[in-house]
Amino acid sequence: MNWNLLVRQSHRWLAIAFTLAIVANIAVTGRETVALWVGTLTLIPLALLLVTGLYLFFRPHVSRWRSRA
Repeated sequence: MNWNLLVRQSHRWLAIAFTLAIVANIAVTGRETVALWVGTLTLIPLALLLVTGLYLFFRPHVSRWRSRA
């Protein structure tokens, strides 16, 4: 499998995981005792989304820069 396709597919699945974590966070927020790990659960996919998103954003620019050289 191509590296770019793997990053793009993982970015899509991470977006689904992040959405589910947000829904779980909203569902738990209404309770009196909120577990801290539910709030931090959203940060893991968010950080990975940042990394893969930046890669996907800069990939065309870097390939254009490399083709000029």
